[in-house]
Amino acid sequence: MTQNSARLGLIAAAFLAAAAVPVAAQTASAPLKNGEGKEVGSVNLTQTAQGVLLNVSVKGLPPGEHAFHVHAVGKCEPPFTSAGGHFNPGGKKHGMLSPEGQHAGDMPNLHIPQSGDLAVEVLNVNITLEKGKPNSVFDTDGSAVIIHAGSDDYKTDPTGDAGGRIACGVIQ
Repeated sequence: MTQNSARLGLIAAAFLAAAAVPVAAQTASAPLKNGEGKEVGSVNLTQTAQGVLLNVSVKGLPPGEHAFHVHAVGKCEPPFTSAGGHFNPGGKKHGMLSPEGQHAGDMPNLHIPQSGDLAVEVLNVNITLEKGKPNSVFDTDGSAVIIHAGSDDYKTDPTGDAGGRIACGVIQ
């Protein structure tokens, strides 16, 4: 083996080793505010091979069951209707129980304990943080996460009969 071919072999081995190292996970965040503009928590989003992992942390919210969705517009002006409807690039019906559903932004209800504080992780397999993909939350008008006053019944189109919007965060 010549010295040059040995160098090329080492360079190729180094290149392959570097290619095997995982690239840092793509992340985003959404600071949550209530209708009075007070910060009530945050949602940290991480792209995984299976979808987007949403790490939700809230404080001081009303106890009970609350709908949790990704909404179609990255705007959070109280009463948060500025965030538009549920994120739905596929044009589906609402609800995890709907045979014609579900919106990409539909997620399980949050169960806020009596303390009003909750930390939970939710995996959404229908969205991505990768720009340029049809189901990317980073489309031309952005996206937001919303916590509703009531629970999602998982079937009523288009909102799940979830009531008003009590917290909103623009995904950044």
